Amino acid sequence: MKHAETVTFGGSALDRAAEIRGDAAALAAAQADPQARAVLIWRGKPLLDEETGALIRLPLDHPVLAQGDDDLMLLGREGGAAIFACNLSAWEPVDLDGGTLGHFVDASVQRHPDLPGGMGFAELRMNMTRLTPRDAELAATAKAILGWHDSHGFCSRCGSKSEIINAGWQRACRDCGAQHFPRTDPVVIMLITHGNSVLVGRSPGWPEGMYSLLAGFVEPGETLEAAVRREVLEEAGIPVGQVSYLASQPWPFPASLMFGCRGEALARAITLDPVELEDARWVSREEMATAFAGDHPVLLPARKGAIAQFLLRNWLADTLD
Repeated sequence: MKHAETVTFGGSALDRAAEIRGDAAALAAAQADPQARAVLIWRGKPLLDEETGALIRLPLDHPVLAQGDDDLMLLGREGGAAIFACNLSAWEPVDLDGGTLGHFVDASVQRHPDLPGGMGFAELRMNMTRLTPRDAELAATAKAILGWHDSHGFCSRCGSKSEIINAGWQRACRDCGAQHFPRTDPVVIMLITHGNSVLVGRSPGWPEGMYSLLAGFVEPGETLEAAVRREVLEEAGIPVGQVSYLASQPWPFPASLMFGCRGEALARAITLDPVELEDARWVSREEMATAFAGDHPVLLPARKGAIAQFLLRNWLADTLD
C-alpha cells in the first residue's frame, strides 16, 4: 500500500539508539548531555502543549523529573541527543476527578503545579491527530513501554520482583535468571468488502452511531490471513476468501500492533455474535462517503487517527494499492 506509513503512529525514522541500551558508560554520557531531553507520561497520558498539541520535551535537570521514577527509558536520539521517557504517575493532582480516567472519551487534562501554564497531561487518543509523526512515535513508544513496566514488575516464571535493565527495554529476574521483553499484541483489523459495500460493526459502550472495521487478536499458531477469516466468521458469521495485507499501526492502548488487511467476503448474510458486537452492517461506498462528510443521519465513521479510519478513507479514494 503506497500510503501505508502515513497512518497515525506510523514510522518517523526515529533513531532508537539500540546499540547503547546495554552500555552503561554510553547511557551515562547520554544523560549528562545538556541537550538530552525527556517526555513525561502520567498514567498513560503524555505531557502536551495544550494550544498546539505538540509533545513537550523537558531538559533532564528540570525539577519535575525528580518527582518521577528513578529509571528513565531511552526512546532514541533526536538531532544527535538522547531522548528519554519519564514516568510521573506517582504524582497525585489535588483536584483529580478519577471518574473520567481510562474511559473511551477522556477530555480531562491534568496540570502539574511545577510546570508552566499551557502544559498538561492529556489523553493520547484525544490528541493523536494533532501530533507530528515524530511526536506520535515518541508518545506511543513512551506510553507503551512505561505501561509494560507498570504491569510486568514481577517474573512470570518464578514470581520474584524483576529489575529494569537495558535502558528500559528489558527486565531481568535475579532469582531464576529469566529475561523479559516488552510485549506487543498482534491484532488484525479487516476491511471486508463485497461488491461496492464494506462490513462495519460497533461494540457495546461505543458512542452512539460510531461504527468501525471488525478487529481481533491473532491467536498462537495462527497466520494473519487465518486470523482475519476466523474473526469475521466468529463475529459476523461471514466467510472470507482472499486476504491481503495493507498497512500496520502501533496502537499503544495498551500495546498492540494493528495489522490492516483486506478481505473478500463470500456471502453477505450476517449472523451476529452479540457478545462481541452490538451491531454489524454492510455500508455502501456512497453511504460511507456521506458519513465521512458528517451528513449521515445515523452512521459515524471510525475515530480519526485510528487505522480503521485510515483504511476506510483510502478505500473511498481508491488508493489501497
